[in-house]
Amino acid sequence: MSEQSPGTESVDRDEQLTVVHVVRHGEVHNPDGVLYGRRPGYHLSDLGRQMADRVADHLGKRDITHVVASPLERAQETAAPIAKAHGLDLATDARLIEAANVFEGKTFGVGDGALRKPDNWKHLTNPFKPSWGEPYVDQVVRMMGAIDAARDAARGHEAVCVSHQLPIWILRSFVERRRLWHDPRKRQCTLASLTSFTYRGDTIVSVGYSEPARDLVPAHLLAGAKPVKGKPGQSKAFGA
Repeated sequence: MSEQSPGTESVDRDEQLTVVHVVRHGEVHNPDGVLYGRRPGYHLSDLGRQMADRVADHLGKRDITHVVASPLERAQETAAPIAKAHGLDLATDARLIEAANVFEGKTFGVGDGALRKPDNWKHLTNPFKPSWGEPYVDQVVRMMGAIDAARDAARGHEAVCVSHQLPIWILRSFVERRRLWHDPRKRQCTLASLTSFTYRGDTIVSVGYSEPARDLVPAHLLAGAKPVKGKPGQSKAFGA
């Protein structure tokens, strides 16, 4: 075997491809349409568990060597079958958590009590930051840190990070050099979807998106769908 010349190892590392799949959790049991945010106690519904199993099947033959999730139950429960399918321990990274929000615990659909209370209006003054929750820039910093850490843990292979709609969309918007403030109805981040970041070395070179559980997602919750009257649920402006 020939002796490796100095610097070869670092060059190889710079050219190594690593894929980090950032998965949004499956459907949550939330019959009252509460904006649950970071609150504990919100678990996947039966349909959500089917979605999680579908994602695990979809990724079953991929070269997954690291699975990590937000500490919230819905993310942990989505990640568990993926980790199990690959014989991996499930790691937790608090940086993958849902965005903080002043409206947690409230219902926030059109015409309900939250918008009618003047005390809440002060939180709606700046959609660019946004004024109702965790700054978009802060979400970028923590999410980039989380996926970079996952890349390092699975370098040369693939990793899975399970997170939440708003932080995932903000992360993708940053990577694709779009403005961070946006129309929440146009987020391309459906339940149990994959937003996949391919790294060459330490640099993201491409972003992909797929919906392996699309047929299980209620039509009004698909990316870009118009709101349906009478459908309970939290406003997508505030994460999910």
